[in-house]
Amino acid sequence: MAGSSPAMTKWIRLALPSRAAVATLLSMWGRKKKVPEEAKPAPLKDALRQARIESAERTGLVIEMREAEAARLELLNDALDPVFAEIPQGVDIFDRGVSRGEVPRLWIDIVAYVLMGRDKRTYRFVQDTRYGRKVLHETADIPDMAKAITRYVAARLIERERALVSGPLALRGETRPSGWRAVFMFILGFFIGLAAMLFAAAFLG
Repeated sequence: MAGSSPAMTKWIRLALPSRAAVATLLSMWGRKKKVPEEAKPAPLKDALRQARIESAERTGLVIEMREAEAARLELLNDALDPVFAEIPQGVDIFDRGVSRGEVPRLWIDIVAYVLMGRDKRTYRFVQDTRYGRKVLHETADIPDMAKAITRYVAARLIERERALVSGPLALRGETRPSGWRAVFMFILGFFIGLAAMLFAAAFLG
């Protein structure tokens, strides 16, 4: 303003707000406008989100632990390959394999299997009997467990051999009569025949 006095110019500058003050007022007005939307409480939504996260973590942990158990059983199964390779062909009393279920198991036969202990690191060799489950061996060492299973396999093979040997002998013992029994049957038949002849002679006479 060319015609204004210095006093008037100074008064105008004091009356008008500064640029910094204007910017401050605008920023404060904008934040106050957004506060109600951002600070709106949502306890149920937050609780549901946290519950989903915890559920996913638990589910992932269970699946991971099952896979870890199955992997450990696979290692033991591989260690048993040389043992089962020596079993003669035609022997079908064993059914080895890893089953992946709720509780992974390494089956040796239909009644004996290996599963992991509570610590998920210890191998537990068990056998189902008519009186319940029987723990045959328990160790965290794969070679040690392989030796225990090898002893079990050897015992089962011996049982099979004994069954094959004793079965035919028992069958022959049941079908072949003894010498005294044959004599007794002969004498009994003789007297029965004699009695029949006497009865016929008396009836006809």
